[in-house]
Amino acid sequence: MTTKRLRLALLFVPAVLAAQSLADFEKKITEFTLANGMHFIVLERHAAPVASFHLHVNAGAVDDPKGRTGVAHMFEHMIGKGTGNVGSKDYQHEREALAEVETLYDQLEAERNKGFRADASVLERLQAQVKVAIEKANAYVDQNAYPRVIEENGGVGFNAGTSVDFTMFHYSLPTNRAELWFLMQSDWLRNVVFREFYKERDVVREERRMRIESSPQGKLQETLIATAFSAHPYQNFIAGWAADIENLRASDARAFFETYYVPGNMTAAIAGDVDPKEMRRLADKYYGSLPARPMPPRLRTVEPKQEGEKRLEIESPSQPILLVGYKRPDARHADDPVLDILATILASGRTGLLYKDLVRDKKISLAAGAVPNMPGSKYPNLFMLYSVPAVGHSVDENEKAAYAILDKLAKEPVDAISLARAKTKLRASLVRQLDSNPGMAMQLAVYYVAYGDWRKLFTAIDDINKVTGADVQRVAREYLGKANRTVAYTTTPKQASQGGAK
Repeated sequence: MTTKRLRLALLFVPAVLAAQSLADFEKKITEFTLANGMHFIVLERHAAPVASFHLHVNAGAVDDPKGRTGVAHMFEHMIGKGTGNVGSKDYQHEREALAEVETLYDQLEAERNKGFRADASVLERLQAQVKVAIEKANAYVDQNAYPRVIEENGGVGFNAGTSVDFTMFHYSLPTNRAELWFLMQSDWLRNVVFREFYKERDVVREERRMRIESSPQGKLQETLIATAFSAHPYQNFIAGWAADIENLRASDARAFFETYYVPGNMTAAIAGDVDPKEMRRLADKYYGSLPARPMPPRLRTVEPKQEGEKRLEIESPSQPILLVGYKRPDARHADDPVLDILATILASGRTGLLYKDLVRDKKISLAAGAVPNMPGSKYPNLFMLYSVPAVGHSVDENEKAAYAILDKLAKEPVDAISLARAKTKLRASLVRQLDSNPGMAMQLAVYYVAYGDWRKLFTAIDDINKVTGADVQRVAREYLGKANRTVAYTTTPKQASQGGAK
Protein backbone atom coordinates (compact mmCIF):
# COMPACT_ATOMS: atom_id res chain seq x y z
CA MET A 1 0.00 0.00 0.00
CA THR A 2 1.36 3.43 -0.91
CA THR A 3 1.99 6.07 1.75
CA LYS A 4 -0.85 8.18 0.34
CA ARG A 5 -3.34 5.29 0.43
CA LEU A 6 -2.20 4.38 3.96
CA ARG A 7 -2.82 7.93 5.15
CA LEU A 8 -6.30 7.90 3.63
CA ALA A 9 -7.10 4.59 5.30
CA LEU A 10 -5.90 5.81 8.69
CA LEU A 11 -8.01 8.93 8.38
CA PHE A 12 -11.12 7.26 7.00
CA VAL A 13 -11.75 4.08 8.99
CA PRO A 14 -11.77 5.47 12.58
CA ALA A 15 -13.89 8.44 11.49
CA VAL A 16 -16.53 6.11 10.02
CA LEU A 17 -16.52 3.96 13.16
CA ALA A 18 -16.90 7.03 15.38
CA ALA A 19 -19.77 8.41 13.28
CA GLN A 20 -21.61 5.08 13.46
CA SER A 21 -21.03 4.94 17.20
CA LEU A 22 -22.48 8.39 17.78
CA ALA A 23 -25.61 7.66 15.75
CA ASP A 24 -26.01 4.35 17.55
CA PHE A 25 -25.38 5.76 21.01
CA GLU A 26 -27.85 8.62 20.58
CA LYS A 27 -30.63 6.05 20.12
CA LYS A 28 -29.61 4.19 23.25
CA ILE A 29 -29.12 7.10 25.64
CA THR A 30 -31.77 8.60 27.87
CA GLU A 31 -31.15 11.75 29.93
CA PHE A 32 -33.20 13.34 32.66
CA THR A 33 -32.75 15.85 35.46
CA LEU A 34 -34.57 15.51 38.77
CA ALA A 35 -36.40 18.45 40.31
CA ASN A 36 -33.51 18.91 42.77
CA GLY A 37 -31.05 19.39 39.89
CA MET A 38 -29.30 15.99 39.84
CA HIS A 39 -28.66 14.82 36.28
CA PHE A 40 -28.78 11.22 35.02
CA ILE A 41 -27.46 9.67 31.80
CA VAL A 42 -28.60 6.13 31.00
CA LEU A 43 -27.00 4.04 28.23
CA GLU A 44 -28.70 0.79 27.21
CA ARG A 45 -26.30 -2.06 26.46
CA HIS A 46 -28.02 -5.43 26.54
CA ALA A 47 -25.09 -7.70 25.66
CA ALA A 48 -24.84 -9.07 29.23
CA PRO A 49 -27.08 -8.86 32.33
CA VAL A 50 -24.86 -6.36 34.15
CA ALA A 51 -24.77 -2.61 34.62
CA SER A 52 -22.16 -0.07 35.72
CA PHE A 53 -22.95 2.91 37.92
CA HIS A 54 -20.87 6.06 38.13
CA LEU A 55 -21.45 9.08 40.38
CA HIS A 56 -19.49 12.17 39.32
CA VAL A 57 -19.17 15.04 41.80
CA ASN A 58 -17.97 18.27 40.22
CA ALA A 59 -15.54 19.03 43.03
CA GLY A 60 -11.92 18.06 43.50
CA ALA A 61 -8.68 19.20 45.07
CA VAL A 62 -8.91 22.56 43.29
CA ASP A 63 -11.91 23.27 45.55
CA ASP A 64 -10.10 22.52 48.82
CA PRO A 65 -10.51 25.49 51.18
CA LYS A 66 -7.35 27.39 52.04
CA GLY A 67 -5.64 25.69 54.95
CA ARG A 68 -7.74 22.56 54.41
CA THR A 69 -5.99 21.03 51.39
CA GLY A 70 -6.57 17.30 51.12
CA VAL A 71 -10.19 17.42 52.30
CA ALA A 72 -11.66 16.60 48.85
CA HIS A 73 -9.42 13.52 48.76
CA MET A 74 -10.87 12.30 52.06
CA PHE A 75 -14.20 11.41 50.47
CA GLU A 76 -12.84 8.53 48.42
CA HIS A 77 -11.82 7.10 51.79
CA MET A 78 -15.17 7.88 53.42
CA ILE A 79 -17.46 6.13 50.92
CA GLY A 80 -16.50 2.66 52.16
CA LYS A 81 -17.12 3.61 55.78
CA GLY A 82 -20.85 3.51 55.28
CA THR A 83 -23.82 5.44 56.61
CA GLY A 84 -26.03 5.75 59.63
CA ASN A 85 -27.78 2.58 58.45
CA VAL A 86 -24.79 0.49 57.38
CA GLY A 87 -21.40 0.25 59.03
CA SER A 88 -22.05 0.41 62.75
CA LYS A 89 -22.54 -2.17 65.50
CA ASP A 90 -24.55 0.36 67.49
CA TYR A 91 -25.13 3.62 65.66
CA GLN A 92 -26.89 5.42 68.52
CA HIS A 93 -23.89 5.02 70.82
CA GLU A 94 -21.43 5.49 67.97
CA ARG A 95 -23.01 8.83 67.09
CA GLU A 96 -22.64 9.95 70.70
CA ALA A 97 -19.02 8.81 70.72
CA LEU A 98 -18.26 10.65 67.49
CA ALA A 99 -19.83 13.81 68.92
CA GLU A 100 -17.62 13.48 71.99
CA VAL A 101 -14.53 13.25 69.76
CA GLU A 102 -15.43 16.54 68.09
CA THR A 103 -16.22 18.26 71.39
CA LEU A 104 -12.82 17.33 72.82
CA TYR A 105 -11.12 18.24 69.53
CA ASP A 106 -12.78 21.68 69.67
CA GLN A 107 -11.31 22.18 73.14
CA LEU A 108 -7.89 21.05 71.94
CA GLU A 109 -7.94 23.45 69.01
CA ALA A 110 -9.14 26.29 71.22
CA GLU A 111 -6.11 25.78 73.45
CA ARG A 112 -3.77 25.50 70.45
CA ASN A 113 -5.16 28.74 69.10
CA LYS A 114 -3.72 30.55 72.11
CA GLY A 115 -0.35 30.17 70.42
CA PHE A 116 2.63 30.64 72.73
CA ARG A 117 0.20 31.26 75.61
CA ALA A 118 -1.20 27.72 75.35
CA ASP A 119 -0.80 25.59 78.47
CA ALA A 120 1.39 22.58 77.62
CA SER A 121 -0.18 20.43 80.33
CA VAL A 122 -3.70 21.21 79.07
CA LEU A 123 -2.64 20.35 75.51
CA GLU A 124 -1.17 17.05 76.66
CA ARG A 125 -4.32 16.15 78.62
CA LEU A 126 -6.67 17.03 75.76
CA GLN A 127 -4.57 15.13 73.20
CA ALA A 128 -4.78 12.04 75.37
CA GLN A 129 -8.53 12.46 75.79
CA VAL A 130 -9.04 12.88 72.05
CA LYS A 131 -7.08 9.70 71.40
CA VAL A 132 -9.16 7.72 73.88
CA ALA A 133 -12.40 9.14 72.46
CA ILE A 134 -11.39 8.20 68.90
CA GLU A 135 -10.60 4.63 70.01
CA LYS A 136 -13.99 4.41 71.74
CA ALA A 137 -15.83 5.61 68.62
CA ASN A 138 -13.88 3.26 66.36
CA ALA A 139 -14.87 0.30 68.53
CA TYR A 140 -18.43 0.60 67.19
CA VAL A 141 -17.38 0.23 63.55
CA ASP A 142 -18.58 -2.79 61.59
CA GLN A 143 -15.54 -3.00 59.34
CA ASN A 144 -16.19 -3.03 55.56
CA ALA A 145 -19.93 -3.50 56.03
CA TYR A 146 -20.85 -1.06 53.25
CA PRO A 147 -18.72 -2.62 50.47
CA ARG A 148 -19.54 -6.09 51.82
CA VAL A 149 -23.25 -5.59 51.11
CA ILE A 150 -22.39 -4.65 47.54
CA GLU A 151 -20.03 -7.59 47.04
CA GLU A 152 -22.50 -10.08 48.52
CA ASN A 153 -24.97 -8.97 45.85
CA GLY A 154 -22.54 -9.57 43.00
CA GLY A 155 -21.04 -6.08 42.91
CA VAL A 156 -17.54 -5.68 41.46
CA GLY A 157 -15.16 -2.80 40.97
CA PHE A 158 -16.24 -0.84 44.06
CA ASN A 159 -13.91 2.15 44.07
CA ALA A 160 -13.57 5.91 44.22
CA GLY A 161 -11.07 8.44 42.93
CA THR A 162 -10.16 12.08 43.35
CA SER A 163 -8.65 14.38 40.75
CA VAL A 164 -7.93 18.08 41.00
CA ASP A 165 -11.17 18.72 39.07
CA PHE A 166 -13.67 16.11 40.30
CA THR A 167 -14.43 13.11 42.53
CA MET A 168 -15.98 9.86 41.29
CA PHE A 169 -17.57 6.79 42.86
CA HIS A 170 -18.31 3.66 40.84
CA TYR A 171 -19.01 -0.07 40.69
CA SER A 172 -20.97 -2.63 38.67
CA LEU A 173 -23.87 -4.91 39.62
CA PRO A 174 -25.96 -7.69 38.06
CA THR A 175 -29.01 -6.14 36.41
CA ASN A 176 -31.38 -7.77 38.89
CA ARG A 177 -29.52 -5.95 41.69
CA ALA A 178 -29.53 -2.51 40.06
CA GLU A 179 -31.82 -1.07 42.71
CA LEU A 180 -29.11 -1.69 45.29
CA TRP A 181 -26.96 1.08 43.80
CA PHE A 182 -29.81 3.56 44.08
CA LEU A 183 -30.40 2.52 47.69
CA MET A 184 -26.76 2.44 48.84
CA GLN A 185 -25.42 5.50 47.05
CA SER A 186 -28.39 7.72 47.93
CA ASP A 187 -28.21 6.54 51.55
CA TRP A 188 -24.56 7.65 51.68
CA LEU A 189 -25.47 11.07 50.29
CA ARG A 190 -28.35 11.39 52.74
CA ASN A 191 -26.74 9.84 55.84
CA VAL A 192 -22.97 10.15 55.42
CA VAL A 193 -21.06 9.38 58.61
CA PHE A 194 -17.45 10.48 58.99
CA ARG A 195 -16.62 7.19 60.61
CA GLU A 196 -12.92 6.48 61.31
CA PHE A 197 -12.15 9.88 59.83
CA TYR A 198 -8.95 10.35 61.82
CA LYS A 199 -7.75 6.84 61.03
CA GLU A 200 -8.21 7.57 57.31
CA ARG A 201 -6.59 10.97 57.75
CA ASP A 202 -3.46 9.12 58.88
CA VAL A 203 -3.74 6.89 55.78
CA VAL A 204 -3.92 9.94 53.52
CA ARG A 205 -0.90 11.44 55.30
CA GLU A 206 1.02 8.21 54.70
CA GLU A 207 0.01 8.25 51.02
CA ARG A 208 1.53 11.70 50.72
CA ARG A 209 4.72 10.52 52.40
CA MET A 210 5.01 7.55 50.05
CA ARG A 211 3.97 9.17 46.74
CA ILE A 212 5.51 12.62 47.14
CA GLU A 213 7.91 13.05 50.04
CA SER A 214 9.69 9.73 49.40
CA SER A 215 9.45 9.94 45.61
CA PRO A 216 11.86 12.22 43.73
CA GLN A 217 9.48 12.28 40.78
CA GLY A 218 6.44 13.06 42.94
CA LYS A 219 8.28 15.74 44.88
CA LEU A 220 9.58 17.36 41.69
CA GLN A 221 6.15 17.33 40.06
CA GLU A 222 4.51 18.89 43.11
CA THR A 223 7.19 21.58 43.29
CA LEU A 224 6.87 22.35 39.57
CA ILE A 225 3.11 22.86 39.88
CA ALA A 226 3.38 24.87 43.09
CA THR A 227 5.93 27.14 41.40
CA ALA A 228 4.13 27.48 38.07
CA PHE A 229 0.87 28.59 39.70
CA SER A 230 1.36 31.61 41.91
CA ALA A 231 -2.32 32.28 42.64
CA HIS A 232 -4.64 29.62 41.24
CA PRO A 233 -5.43 26.66 43.56
CA TYR A 234 -4.07 24.25 40.95
CA GLN A 235 -0.91 24.91 42.95
CA ASN A 236 -2.26 22.45 45.56
CA PHE A 237 -1.63 18.79 44.86
CA ILE A 238 -4.45 16.25 45.26
CA ALA A 239 -2.87 14.79 48.40
CA GLY A 240 -2.85 18.17 50.13
CA TRP A 241 -0.03 19.79 52.09
CA ALA A 242 1.34 17.80 55.03
CA ALA A 243 0.41 20.23 57.83
CA ASP A 244 -3.08 20.70 56.40
CA ILE A 245 -3.72 16.95 56.30
CA GLU A 246 -2.47 16.49 59.85
CA ASN A 247 -4.96 19.08 61.10
CA LEU A 248 -8.03 18.14 59.06
CA ARG A 249 -11.19 17.75 61.08
CA ALA A 250 -14.36 15.76 60.47
CA SER A 251 -16.13 19.12 60.71
CA ASP A 252 -14.05 20.34 57.74
CA ALA A 253 -15.23 17.35 55.73
CA ARG A 254 -18.82 17.97 56.78
CA ALA A 255 -18.62 21.60 55.64
CA PHE A 256 -17.11 20.55 52.29
CA PHE A 257 -19.81 17.92 51.84
CA GLU A 258 -22.61 20.38 52.56
CA THR A 259 -21.15 22.84 50.05
CA TYR A 260 -20.20 20.60 47.12
CA TYR A 261 -22.19 17.36 47.43
CA VAL A 262 -25.43 19.00 46.39
CA PRO A 263 -27.77 17.44 43.77
CA GLY A 264 -27.15 20.09 41.13
CA ASN A 265 -23.40 19.49 41.37
CA MET A 266 -23.64 15.73 40.81
CA THR A 267 -24.13 13.63 37.67
CA ALA A 268 -24.95 9.92 37.62
CA ALA A 269 -24.22 7.77 34.57
CA ILE A 270 -25.52 4.21 34.15
CA ALA A 271 -24.39 1.89 31.36
CA GLY A 272 -25.56 -1.67 30.78
CA ASP A 273 -28.53 -3.99 30.61
CA VAL A 274 -31.11 -1.59 32.08
CA ASP A 275 -34.54 -0.17 31.27
CA PRO A 276 -34.41 3.66 31.17
CA LYS A 277 -37.96 3.95 32.48
CA GLU A 278 -37.11 1.79 35.46
CA MET A 279 -33.94 3.80 36.07
CA ARG A 280 -36.02 6.98 36.09
CA ARG A 281 -38.49 5.45 38.55
CA LEU A 282 -35.67 4.40 40.88
CA ALA A 283 -33.95 7.76 40.57
CA ASP A 284 -37.15 9.54 41.59
CA LYS A 285 -37.70 7.09 44.45
CA TYR A 286 -34.22 7.26 45.97
CA TYR A 287 -32.66 10.55 44.84
CA GLY A 288 -35.72 12.70 44.30
CA SER A 289 -36.09 13.33 48.02
CA LEU A 290 -32.58 14.77 48.35
CA PRO A 291 -33.20 18.45 49.05
CA ALA A 292 -32.19 20.96 46.39
CA ARG A 293 -29.44 23.18 47.75
CA PRO A 294 -27.53 26.18 46.36
CA MET A 295 -24.80 25.42 43.86
CA PRO A 296 -21.21 25.72 45.16
CA PRO A 297 -19.51 29.12 44.85
CA ARG A 298 -17.69 29.77 41.60
CA LEU A 299 -13.90 29.70 41.80
CA ARG A 300 -12.88 33.33 41.30
CA THR A 301 -9.10 33.22 41.37
CA VAL A 302 -7.51 33.65 37.95
CA GLU A 303 -3.83 32.90 37.48
CA PRO A 304 -2.03 36.12 36.46
CA LYS A 305 -0.08 36.18 33.23
CA GLN A 306 3.42 34.79 33.63
CA GLU A 307 6.01 37.44 32.83
CA GLY A 308 9.08 35.26 32.47
CA GLU A 309 10.63 31.85 32.90
CA LYS A 310 10.64 30.26 36.34
CA ARG A 311 13.36 27.79 37.29
CA LEU A 312 13.95 25.54 40.27
CA GLU A 313 16.13 22.63 41.23
CA ILE A 314 15.80 19.97 43.91
CA GLU A 315 18.77 18.09 45.31
CA SER A 316 18.30 14.34 45.19
CA PRO A 317 20.68 11.37 45.10
CA SER A 318 18.32 9.66 42.62
CA GLN A 319 18.40 9.56 38.84
CA PRO A 320 18.08 13.15 37.47
CA ILE A 321 14.67 14.14 36.12
CA LEU A 322 13.66 17.14 34.03
CA LEU A 323 10.14 18.62 33.92
CA VAL A 324 9.11 21.63 31.83
CA GLY A 325 5.63 23.11 32.13
CA TYR A 326 4.10 25.67 29.77
CA LYS A 327 0.98 27.67 30.65
CA ARG A 328 -1.93 26.73 28.37
CA PRO A 329 -5.72 27.33 28.24
CA ASP A 330 -8.41 25.04 29.63
CA ALA A 331 -10.05 22.07 27.90
CA ARG A 332 -12.94 24.12 26.50
CA HIS A 333 -10.60 26.36 24.51
CA ALA A 334 -10.51 25.96 20.73
CA ASP A 335 -6.81 25.10 20.87
CA ASP A 336 -7.33 22.09 23.16
CA PRO A 337 -7.45 19.48 20.34
CA VAL A 338 -4.39 21.09 18.75
CA LEU A 339 -2.47 20.75 22.01
CA ASP A 340 -3.57 17.10 22.21
CA ILE A 341 -2.21 16.56 18.70
CA LEU A 342 1.01 18.35 19.61
CA ALA A 343 1.51 16.17 22.71
CA THR A 344 0.90 13.04 20.62
CA ILE A 345 3.43 14.16 17.99
CA LEU A 346 5.99 14.74 20.72
CA ALA A 347 5.21 11.61 22.72
CA SER A 348 3.49 8.68 21.04
CA GLY A 349 5.62 5.70 21.89
CA ARG A 350 8.57 5.05 19.62
CA THR A 351 7.24 7.39 16.93
CA GLY A 352 7.22 10.45 19.20
CA LEU A 353 9.72 13.17 18.31
CA LEU A 354 11.11 13.32 21.85
CA TYR A 355 11.70 9.57 21.97
CA LYS A 356 13.25 9.39 18.51
CA ASP A 357 15.63 12.30 19.11
CA LEU A 358 16.56 12.06 22.79
CA VAL A 359 16.25 8.33 23.42
CA ARG A 360 16.78 6.51 20.13
CA ASP A 361 19.16 8.73 18.17
CA LYS A 362 21.16 10.83 20.64
CA LYS A 363 20.83 8.33 23.49
CA ILE A 364 20.94 11.15 26.03
CA SER A 365 17.68 10.14 27.71
CA LEU A 366 16.20 6.95 29.14
CA ALA A 367 12.64 8.24 28.69
CA ALA A 368 11.06 11.39 27.30
CA GLY A 369 7.51 12.48 26.62
CA ALA A 370 4.76 15.04 26.98
CA VAL A 371 1.48 15.42 28.89
CA PRO A 372 -1.12 17.81 27.40
CA ASN A 373 -2.86 18.70 30.69
CA MET A 374 -1.29 19.03 34.12
CA PRO A 375 -2.56 18.90 36.83
CA GLY A 376 -6.14 19.20 35.48
CA SER A 377 -8.07 20.63 32.55
CA LYS A 378 -11.10 22.47 33.95
CA TYR A 379 -9.03 25.66 34.29
CA PRO A 380 -5.94 26.96 32.43
CA ASN A 381 -3.18 24.47 33.18
CA LEU A 382 0.21 23.21 32.03
CA PHE A 383 1.47 21.45 28.91
CA MET A 384 4.32 19.40 30.36
CA LEU A 385 7.46 17.82 28.88
CA TYR A 386 9.58 15.34 30.80
CA SER A 387 12.92 13.63 30.34
CA VAL A 388 15.05 11.23 32.37
CA PRO A 389 18.70 11.81 31.37
CA ALA A 390 20.77 8.70 30.62
CA VAL A 391 23.85 7.92 32.69
CA GLY A 392 26.67 10.21 31.63
CA HIS A 393 24.31 12.83 30.21
CA SER A 394 22.96 15.95 31.88
CA VAL A 395 19.70 17.76 32.41
CA ASP A 396 21.25 20.61 30.42
CA GLU A 397 21.76 18.37 27.36
CA ASN A 398 18.23 17.05 27.51
CA GLU A 399 16.70 20.46 28.01
CA LYS A 400 18.50 21.97 25.01
CA ALA A 401 17.59 19.00 22.80
CA ALA A 402 13.92 19.26 23.77
CA TYR A 403 13.85 22.99 23.06
CA ALA A 404 15.39 22.39 19.64
CA ILE A 405 12.46 20.12 18.77
CA LEU A 406 9.94 22.70 19.98
CA ASP A 407 11.69 25.45 18.03
CA LYS A 408 11.45 23.42 14.86
CA LEU A 409 7.74 22.79 15.40
CA ALA A 410 7.22 26.53 15.90
CA LYS A 411 9.09 27.42 12.71
CA GLU A 412 7.84 24.70 10.35
CA PRO A 413 4.44 23.00 9.87
CA VAL A 414 4.56 19.39 10.98
CA ASP A 415 4.79 16.87 8.13
CA ALA A 416 1.59 15.24 6.89
CA ILE A 417 2.54 11.69 7.91
CA SER A 418 3.30 12.65 11.53
CA LEU A 419 0.07 14.66 11.72
CA ALA A 420 -2.01 11.79 10.31
CA ARG A 421 -0.37 9.30 12.68
CA ALA A 422 -1.12 11.52 15.69
CA LYS A 423 -4.76 11.94 14.65
CA THR A 424 -5.17 8.19 14.23
CA LYS A 425 -3.76 7.48 17.70
CA LEU A 426 -6.00 10.06 19.35
CA ARG A 427 -9.09 8.81 17.52
CA ALA A 428 -8.26 5.23 18.45
CA SER A 429 -7.85 6.27 22.07
CA LEU A 430 -11.27 7.92 22.08
CA VAL A 431 -12.95 4.93 20.44
CA ARG A 432 -11.32 2.51 22.93
CA GLN A 433 -13.03 4.38 25.75
CA LEU A 434 -16.34 2.97 24.52
CA ASP A 435 -15.31 -0.67 25.02
CA SER A 436 -16.69 -1.34 28.50
CA ASN A 437 -19.68 -0.38 30.60
CA PRO A 438 -17.54 1.09 33.42
CA GLY A 439 -15.46 3.10 30.95
CA MET A 440 -18.50 4.30 29.06
CA ALA A 441 -20.36 5.37 32.21
CA MET A 442 -17.32 7.30 33.41
CA GLN A 443 -16.73 9.03 30.08
CA LEU A 444 -20.38 10.02 29.67
CA ALA A 445 -20.33 11.71 33.06
CA VAL A 446 -16.92 13.32 32.56
CA TYR A 447 -17.77 14.78 29.17
CA TYR A 448 -21.23 15.92 30.25
CA VAL A 449 -19.82 17.82 33.23
CA ALA A 450 -16.82 19.21 31.38
CA TYR A 451 -18.61 20.31 28.21
CA GLY A 452 -22.32 20.33 29.06
CA ASP A 453 -23.02 17.55 26.55
CA TRP A 454 -21.90 13.91 26.54
CA ARG A 455 -21.83 14.04 22.73
CA LYS A 456 -18.54 15.90 22.98
CA LEU A 457 -17.03 12.45 23.58
CA PHE A 458 -17.78 11.74 19.92
CA THR A 459 -17.58 15.18 18.31
CA ALA A 460 -14.07 15.49 19.75
CA ILE A 461 -13.06 13.24 16.88
CA ASP A 462 -14.28 15.87 14.42
CA ASP A 463 -12.25 18.49 16.28
CA ILE A 464 -9.15 16.34 15.93
CA ASN A 465 -9.76 15.82 12.21
CA LYS A 466 -9.86 19.58 11.63
CA VAL A 467 -6.38 20.23 13.05
CA THR A 468 -3.84 21.26 10.42
CA GLY A 469 -0.07 21.41 10.37
CA ALA A 470 -0.33 25.19 10.48
CA ASP A 471 -2.45 24.91 13.65
CA VAL A 472 0.24 22.85 15.34
CA GLN A 473 2.90 25.36 14.30
CA ARG A 474 0.84 28.30 15.58
CA VAL A 475 0.10 26.65 18.93
CA ALA A 476 3.74 25.63 19.45
CA ARG A 477 4.77 29.21 18.76
CA GLU A 478 2.04 30.75 20.92
CA TYR A 479 2.27 28.62 24.06
CA LEU A 480 5.65 26.85 24.16
CA GLY A 481 7.90 29.86 24.64
CA LYS A 482 10.46 30.76 27.29
CA ALA A 483 8.38 33.46 28.96
CA ASN A 484 5.57 30.97 29.46
CA ARG A 485 7.48 28.09 31.01
CA THR A 486 8.48 26.72 34.39
CA VAL A 487 11.49 24.41 34.53
CA ALA A 488 12.12 21.96 37.37
CA TYR A 489 14.86 19.37 37.66
CA THR A 490 16.60 17.20 40.22
CA THR A 491 20.33 17.30 40.68
CA THR A 492 22.75 15.37 42.82
CA PRO A 493 24.16 17.52 45.66
CA LYS A 494 27.47 18.04 43.87
CA GLN A 495 25.67 19.29 40.75
CA ALA A 496 23.22 21.57 42.51
CA SER A 497 24.86 24.79 41.37
CA GLN A 498 25.23 23.85 37.69
CA GLY A 499 21.60 24.41 36.58
CA GLY A 500 20.13 23.59 33.24
CA ALA A 501 19.87 25.23 29.83
CA LYS A 502 19.34 28.98 29.87
